[in-house]
Amino acid sequence: MGERNVDNTSRDERHKVAETSEGVPAPEGPANLIDTDYVIGQDNLATDKLGFSIDLHGKVFTISALVTVFFVVITLALQAEVEPLFNAMRDWLTGNLAWFFLLAGNIFVLLCLALIVSPLGKVRIGGMHAKPDFSYTGWFAMLFAAGMGIGLMFYGVSEPMSHFGAALGGTTVEDGMRTDWAPLGAAADDPEAAARLGMAATIYHWGLHPWAIYAVVALALAIFSFNKGLPLTMRSIFYPLLGERVWGWPGHVIDILAVFATLFGLATSLGIGASQASAGLSYLLGFPEGDTTMVLLILGITAVAIVSILAGVDKGVRRLSEINMILAVMLLLFVILVGPTLLILTGFFQNLGAYVVNLPALSNPFGREDANFTQGWTAFYWAWWISWSPFVGMFIARVSRGRSVREFLIAVLLVPSLVSVLWMTAFGGTAIDQLVGAGFEGVQDAALELQLFVMLGELPLTAITSFVGIVLVVVFFITSSDSGSLVIDTITAGGKVDAPKPQRVFWAIIEGVIAIALLLGGGLIALQAMAVSTGLPFTLVLLVACYAIVKGLMSEPRG
Repeated sequence: MGERNVDNTSRDERHKVAETSEGVPAPEGPANLIDTDYVIGQDNLATDKLGFSIDLHGKVFTISALVTVFFVVITLALQAEVEPLFNAMRDWLTGNLAWFFLLAGNIFVLLCLALIVSPLGKVRIGGMHAKPDFSYTGWFAMLFAAGMGIGLMFYGVSEPMSHFGAALGGTTVEDGMRTDWAPLGAAADDPEAAARLGMAATIYHWGLHPWAIYAVVALALAIFSFNKGLPLTMRSIFYPLLGERVWGWPGHVIDILAVFATLFGLATSLGIGASQASAGLSYLLGFPEGDTTMVLLILGITAVAIVSILAGVDKGVRRLSEINMILAVMLLLFVILVGPTLLILTGFFQNLGAYVVNLPALSNPFGREDANFTQGWTAFYWAWWISWSPFVGMFIARVSRGRSVREFLIAVLLVPSLVSVLWMTAFGGTAIDQLVGAGFEGVQDAALELQLFVMLGELPLTAITSFVGIVLVVVFFITSSDSGSLVIDTITAGGKVDAPKPQRVFWAIIEGVIAIALLLGGGLIALQAMAVSTGLPFTLVLLVACYAIVKGLMSEPRG
């Protein structure tokens, strides 16, 4: 791997490095740049003769855009025919490859933990003298809001309740196979044990594993871009393996896979967000529920996301992320204070303990009896997180310059994981307490997308908290669409991080249109099917990236 140390480069040389990087800042202090003749954007089509500017990678953009548009047209034209296809696709992938997704998730966690304790943790992203671009508060807010905002709103009540109900019901066996949805061995007729197991299973899906997936992608992108001087795209990670071939078709394929994974992972979240916002508006204000409301919501929110894009990443996304962080914290504190406060605070530590105790069994990929749980929940989640990873990873990489690898991994693994535990404990714990303690069955009987609002309905100030819940879903939706279009545009612009805004607007519109097409062509099952099918090839890409990260870090100077 051709590398050169840039510690002693003159100011002119550093300026040249910065210029060739087109928006990717040059390393500060010692770092090993990769010597390549490739210049970012050299394969791009650039013109401003259309009345607006474009600057995009011809092959990656064209193939990604054409395949996506074709998919949307077919799905919308053949809604009745595609629904059983989506169903069969999801069932086959999760049924046959659950072990593969679980095993891959474990590998990502182990790699992150190994890097934290190894000397490679001293490497600084952006060179030895790089300074962080954002304060801790701003950094944490962006990490969290980009990561899994909509999911926490949707599953914060419904997932602990689902696992609790399934575990309490015990196991059922037909023809030698378990047909129940309980995690592990269930906890029949023991509400306390069922609550612990349900919370442990929920935290497993929202704790270390998803954030390890994001951390692997973010760290790989950050090191190869900010330390090695390569474009901020997925293909750059494979330079240690492919060399100069990453600029040809092998690299095009990697980037196109990243675009598809990101688009469909995002569309899944946007579809889930739209269904929850629609249910909330119906529950709170009596809006008619159904496809029309969801389509109008997606169109409206995409329009707001476009305005946010035009405001610029620093202004738009940061402001929205911070507003959402404040609203989310206020809602969380409200539930803790007016809900079963003591139960939530003690439950936080008990649930963490239950997570640690059950983690080896929950993460075991082989010989599992709880097939419905591992295939229907865990395999889908892992595929969904992996399909989100180019988007969240690139976003985290862009805002994490100046952090050491150790600091970066500890922050990305622990901060969002602990917040997720507290969130699930507060929202899920309150709903379980309403059922077990007060005998209120409303949450259990409600549709998944309504469970948050039904739970809030049993607390004071229902109208205000439910409205805040809807606003949170909508703003998380906007930040996801805004950040997602930025990432997809960077990939399809050959790694340029300052490409013209009309391209980002195009991708924001496409994200909304895919979400609409999937909702109309099969609802949540269609969304899940596409997240899993784009997550599968990308899992292989990430497993190879694990090797490239270690190789890249080993050649970096350690401060």
